[in-house]
Amino acid sequence: MYNETVMDHFENPRNVGEIENADGVGTVGNAKCGDIMKMFLKIEGDRITDVKFKTFGCCAAVATSSMATDMVKGMTVQQALEFKNSDVVAALGGLPTQKMHCSVLAQQAIQAALKDYFDKNNIENDIVIEDDHE
Repeated sequence: MYNETVMDHFENPRNVGEIENADGVGTVGNAKCGDIMKMFLKIEGDRITDVKFKTFGCCAAVATSSMATDMVKGMTVQQALEFKNSDVVAALGGLPTQKMHCSVLAQQAIQAALKDYFDKNNIENDIVIEDDHE
């Protein structure tokens, strides 16, 4: 069901944990499947210098969280704003159709953490986290 890259990120997830005094924290979940993702961002200047996650969910939820954190670490805030779930899916080499929602949650968790960062710093933003309760 899952390819080697997905299994590697599930069995050996990168960037697991919390960042104390994170600059942005975002939590999202999917009521149907029960997956919950929490992302923590450390931002210096305009660059994401560290990112951690805590995920409760299936293999695909953990794998997409792991890959997404690997990908956004080092990005500018603007690049992270443009980050899409399809980027995670491509980097993982694909996901089963019924698990695509996990990549959407990873994108939303990053957006939620960025929104939290903007809100804490009174930076105007138009981030809207779509409700993924299918």
